[in-house]
Amino acid sequence: MVKQVHNDDVHTPANVGQSPPATSTLTPDRVDVWWVSLDQPLPAVQRCAQILSADERARAARFHFERDQQRFTLARGNLRRILARYLGVAAQTIQFHYNTYGKPGLEAAVYPVTPQFNLSHAGNLAIYAVTTERAVGIDIEQMRPITDFSQLVERFFSVQEYTQFRLLPEQRRLAAFFAGWTRKEAYIKARGSGLTLPLNQFDVTLNPDEPARLLRIQGDPHTAARWILRDLAVEPGYVAALAVEGQGWNLACRQAPE
Repeated sequence: MVKQVHNDDVHTPANVGQSPPATSTLTPDRVDVWWVSLDQPLPAVQRCAQILSADERARAARFHFERDQQRFTLARGNLRRILARYLGVAAQTIQFHYNTYGKPGLEAAVYPVTPQFNLSHAGNLAIYAVTTERAVGIDIEQMRPITDFSQLVERFFSVQEYTQFRLLPEQRRLAAFFAGWTRKEAYIKARGSGLTLPLNQFDVTLNPDEPARLLRIQGDPHTAARWILRDLAVEPGYVAALAVEGQGWNLACRQAPE
């Protein structure tokens, strides 16, 4: 059974329980977040490879290391399998289109129900957000030591964010960097317009102990209120965030079936 949680809750996907049935129905008041391990045996990789398009297989082949090829194959294959549940079609028949900034989508003229979706993967985890009638973005990062993360905050984050970052205890700053980065990336990906809105032109909360929020967009005092940011509790060593346009939705976290 899939557990529905309100959008002001943080939910751990690994604790959801059973996988959902073979078909899933989207409603405007629900956002589904799926997660999948990218460390799977070769037969699982081969099954995913069989449902990829020719251009997806070509993209996988461009990775230098076999592990990265396999993880890309699993991430894209599971995207197809997840969307197939909502569309009621075979996974290999799904046709994607890409906007000017490379964000994948589905042609509304082809499918009677057109999910809005986004995906992200890091390390051995991939996560997917699926909804309808609202924009959505998701990002995951694997926590790791970064020697110059303070310089990255100063260079890419806003002045207000950098000021707040400097006020945090030094031992909390790396976690704040990853929290801020995933929150900002999730919002940028939801907009689907690349870096036409630079990362330093909007503010999010950085403190990992503080709820994720979009605080301000420079030159646009009204848009921030339309968006909700949420942290997602994933596996230890990973940080993830979700950005959703609009109010009045519930979050359901699901594990993609093997």
